[in-house]
Parts: sequence; structure tokens; C-alpha cells
Amino acid sequence: MLITLLFVALLAFYVAWNLGANDVANAMGTSVGSKAVTLKQALIIAGVLEFTGAVLFGHEVTETLATKIANPALFAATPQIFVVGMVTVLISCGVWLQIATSRGLPVSSSHAVVGAIAGFSWVALGVDAIDWSSIGLITIGWILTPLISGAIAALFYSQIKHWILDQPNQVVQLQEWIPWLSTLLLGVFGVIVLPSLTEPLTNFVIEQVGFTIPSHDIPLLTGAIAAVGLTIISWRQLADKETTWQGEKSTQSPMSNAQYPMPNPVERLFARFQLLSACFVAFAHGSNDVGNAIAPLAAIVYINRTGSVPIDGITIPLWILILGGVGIVGGLAVWGKKVIATIGENIIALQPSSGFCAELATATTILIASRLGLPVSTSHALVGGVVGIGLVQNFKSIKFQTLKGIAAAWLITIPVSAGLSAAIFSIARILFF
Repeated sequence: MLITLLFVALLAFYVAWNLGANDVANAMGTSVGSKAVTLKQALIIAGVLEFTGAVLFGHEVTETLATKIANPALFAATPQIFVVGMVTVLISCGVWLQIATSRGLPVSSSHAVVGAIAGFSWVALGVDAIDWSSIGLITIGWILTPLISGAIAALFYSQIKHWILDQPNQVVQLQEWIPWLSTLLLGVFGVIVLPSLTEPLTNFVIEQVGFTIPSHDIPLLTGAIAAVGLTIISWRQLADKETTWQGEKSTQSPMSNAQYPMPNPVERLFARFQLLSACFVAFAHGSNDVGNAIAPLAAIVYINRTGSVPIDGITIPLWILILGGVGIVGGLAVWGKKVIATIGENIIALQPSSGFCAELATATTILIASRLGLPVSTSHALVGGVVGIGLVQNFKSIKFQTLKGIAAAWLITIPVSAGLSAAIFSIARILFF
């Protein structure tokens, strides 16, 4: 069994690697496309934040995938079949993600893993082995994800465009809006994430100090301090960037300035905000999509430890979350460039201000889904956010040819992964049972 566990762990690492190469590239694509960060910086940022999100918040979605796609009660008498099925899930997901990544297509690893679980379950025990209510709920999430993210991105960007970018004095307008932007950026992240992160401190104050405080007070205080700090820093940076920009303009000839247009101080500051929003997207992605790689491994480890199929819930060992996080980071670093180019450059032309809105919308959508335990698609959310920006900017600026390729990859992912899983499981059943 130890050899089997080692083999399954390597397969989970392989899936996480491919997931990092494909889905994590989605998270950083807009930042690289808008030139807010370099590719190297994006890899470092995503690496740290993806790993953190996976370890701290990856258990909810992992539990959903391990216990609520296949109907586990039907496998109770034959846990070994469930183990073989989960191995086929890892193989089929890893292969499909690698094929898609090699072609630069940002597919959904959530689609792949859910389709693969459904595929082997159907072959193993028939159509009743699939928990169709969970499939229905997840499918609704997939449909709503790009719509919600697109609507949020369009709302954010339309307000920034109206109140800042279209105004005659952008710098003055941005100075007034910096406190609100800081509050919005940190508020979205703080409301969803800070309560869990600060819970140990709250418990320490209550139990050790003896000072009873509401559970939301420390997250609110932390978020408020961070927002004030970001506001002050941003005001100073905006002033410095405007001075630098004016100096650069005065030293360049009109010809060189026309050939090499420099980003104005407003877009330069938005590049800083986008850096933070990219961090939040990476964190959100790690929290949601790590489950796609490690849920089968977690289920197999549970069966090995207890001798039974997980039915109601499952505890995810820390080492499994770490394995998934490391695999995601490695895949992004080695194979992630193609998908980053597709998302960041081949749908619409992005500026830091528009990229910031797309990423903030994506992070909001994905983090909410993670807290609800829904395995949604980061690629759906980010593409939806980018298209939402395009609708506000100029409908004709959207490169629909790229979107057609992405949509086709989305649509075929479920049947391809389900078919692969069903075929591999059928072969395995003939060989081993």
C-alpha cells in the first residue's frame, strides 16, 4: 500500500503541476499583459500566494470533490474500486491539462476533475453512482462565474473610467479616489479571508487575556489599518510618479515620445494596485483549485487509514495541501508562459487600470466560491472579467476569435476528461479485478 500511496502522490503532483501551468497562468495573465509585472515577478508572486492559499483555504473544495461528486455510499462495500477510480481521475486530468497547456488554451481544471470523477463512477456502478444534485450545483456555479465576474469588472471599470480616466485632471481625481480604492481592494480580501486568518489571535485574546471581544473586531481593525497605510503610501507614490513623469516628458523629443509613449502616473499607480489584486487572485486560485489536484489523493489516504470510503466529510492532512501547493508553483514556473500570453494579450489590450478591475472581480468571485466549497473555474472568472472590461471600453476591441477557441476548450473539457477516465478505468478493471 505504501508503494500505491507513493504512486498516487506522484500522480497528484503531476496534476498539480499541470494545473499550475494552466490555471495559475490565468491568475497572472492580466498582470503580465498590462505590463504591471514582468513574467519573472509574476512567477514569484504567484508561487508564494498560490502556496499560501492552497495550504490555508484549500480544504473546503477538496472535501467537496472527494465526497460529493461520486455517490460515496454506493462504493462503501468496494472501497478498492473507489481507489482505482480516483487514480484514473488523476491520470485523465493530468493528461488533458497537459494537452491544453501545450496549445496555450486556458481550460478549467474544475471541469476536468468533475468530468473524470463522473466518468469512472458511471462505468463502475452506473448512472446512480453520480451525485447529480452536487453536479447541478457546481454546473450552475460554472455558468454564473464568468457572468458575475464580468459584471463586477464592468462595474468597477466603468466607475474608474468615468470618475478618473475620462476626467481632464486624472491625477487630482485619483488622489481623491485612492482611499476608496484602497478600502475596496483590501475590503474584498479582508471580509472573505481575514476572519479565518485572525481567528487564532481572537481566541488567544478571549481565552488567555480574558478580554471578550466580538469575532469580527480584529479583522475590521486589521483591514482598517491596512487600508489607511495603503492610502498614505499610494498618495506619496502618486506624487513621486507625477514628478518623474513630468521630468521624463521634458527631456524627450516629440518624435521619441510618439514612438515610445510612456505610461502616465495614473496608470503607473494602478500598476501598483494591480500587483496587489494579482496577489489576491493567486491566493484565491490556490484556495479553490488545489482541490482539483489533491482531492483524489486525500480520498485514497482516507481509505488507506480507515478502510472505508469517505461519506460525510474528510480531514485533509497538511502534507497533502503542501504537496499540491508545491506542484502548482513548479508547473507555473516551467510551463505557464503560453497560457499567460493567451489571457493577458490575446483577448483585449489591457492597461493596469483595466487589468486591476478584471483581477479584483476575479478574486472576489473565486474567494466567495472557496468559502462556499464550490469548485469553480478561475479561467471562467478571469475571462469573464476581461470581457466585461472589453464591453465597457469598446465592444469591437474584443478578439472573438480567441474567445471561440477558449469556449471550445471549455465545452470539450468535461466530455474529454469523462471519456478518458471511463476508458482508463475500464482497462484497469479488466487488469486488476
